[in-house]
Amino acid sequence: MAEIIKHTDTVPESCLGKRFDQTLAEMFPEYSRSRIKEWILAGHVTLNGAILKIPREKMFGGEEVEISTEVEADIRFEPQDIPLNIVYEDDDILVINKPAGFVVHPGAGNPDGTVLNALLHYCPQLDVVPRAGIVHRLDKDTTGLMVVAKTIAAQTNLVDALQEREITREYEALANGLMTAGGVVDEPIGRHPTKRTHMAVNLFGRPSVTHYRVMEKFRLHTRLRLRLETGRTHQIRVHMSHITHPLIGDPNYGGRPRPPKNATEDLRDILRSFKRQALHAAMLSLFHPITGEEMTWHAPIPDDMVQLTNILREDSKLNAIDNYL
Repeated sequence: MAEIIKHTDTVPESCLGKRFDQTLAEMFPEYSRSRIKEWILAGHVTLNGAILKIPREKMFGGEEVEISTEVEADIRFEPQDIPLNIVYEDDDILVINKPAGFVVHPGAGNPDGTVLNALLHYCPQLDVVPRAGIVHRLDKDTTGLMVVAKTIAAQTNLVDALQEREITREYEALANGLMTAGGVVDEPIGRHPTKRTHMAVNLFGRPSVTHYRVMEKFRLHTRLRLRLETGRTHQIRVHMSHITHPLIGDPNYGGRPRPPKNATEDLRDILRSFKRQALHAAMLSLFHPITGEEMTWHAPIPDDMVQLTNILREDSKLNAIDNYL
């Protein structure tokens, strides 16, 4: 059984000088480089509208690429009986609330036990939908809402909507530092120049825009609500670190815990023990890919972030009382 897939995108400037097959593998990480090379050689990929069968061709950045091919049922990934927190489901889509520690897609170091493996078990027909219907990802330790397409048509429409910025995603986060007002971070993001698994603000990266507003201020930390205009890897984490307000607990971009002066013991303990980025995908809003109906979902803040917020509040109150006295 096979399905037609079609992907179009623009080669990012950060791929200047890279091979055609390498570039496509970075742009479409759900497919292996060997599979992409096969598609190139078979004439299933165009560059600026013309078929290019040369995998080693060097890129300049800015080229338009299109992949159009048939994909057989993906037997590389095994269905696994892993519980999913399903918020909504119909014939075309499902929305899940992902917990911390749950990798979305198999990869190096995580060959199975992922959201994708769980989806293949829960909905076996997803074996012919690219990425088992996954439209967008969350980092392993980021919690919250994700939409999954159950058909090729639904996935195509959702991916197009995502690219056209017609899907709204809002996050809640706890950041280091006292922020006085909201704002916008409009900085391109690309691979870190020396750390292979990290991203960074990069002049030659892809355009990336994050909106944020202050929800609550503590003594030396801030609770934020953020909205993605684009969806780059680690975008919120990189952008907040770039403006010197990394997320609490972020193992890649956060640095050491930063308790305020005279912090309560509870606050010092939780800042030391909070080992994931304090980031939660709290709201997802989109137009249904088949019916066109506008739909919105909300996911409650996870317990660990609720506890952290309460301890930050208590620390602020106690120190305010001490200062008053």
